Amino acid sequence: MLLEDLNRAAASLARPAPELVVIGRRQLHSNNSWMHNLPVLAKGANRCTALINPTDAQRLGLRHGGQARIAHNGHSVELQVEVTDEIMPGVVSLPHGWGHDLPGTKLNVAAAQPGANLNALLDETLRDPLSGNSVLNGVAVQMSPVG
Repeated sequence: MLLEDLNRAAASLARPAPELVVIGRRQLHSNNSWMHNLPVLAKGANRCTALINPTDAQRLGLRHGGQARIAHNGHSVELQVEVTDEIMPGVVSLPHGWGHDLPGTKLNVAAAQPGANLNALLDETLRDPLSGNSVLNGVAVQMSPVG
């Protein structure tokens, strides 16, 4: 039964790589989200940015400091672009733990800088072909400038 199932996995691996995929990232002073509501850790520059390689930024018409829309399967988020060669081409990285602007959120400090929620893009039906685990990284997305 397991050997027969390898055909399904092989078919998944044979598909061409997407043009752009999203991955998450961890940040200092941002342990998922609970540190976003501590004034001493929440101050400073905007840390909820989309890191993208200069090659992709140029190809997509994005500029450092500009706003971009990242979309997947009918869902989208908007956030500031950070162009950097620290991210490989074909990848956009969003930080974990943002998106504090939902109704009922009682994080007053965090709600002042809500950021974009990476999970809002993810599809709960996507599964890894070998393990069956939820796919949380490497999800194909589209990215475009806003405004």
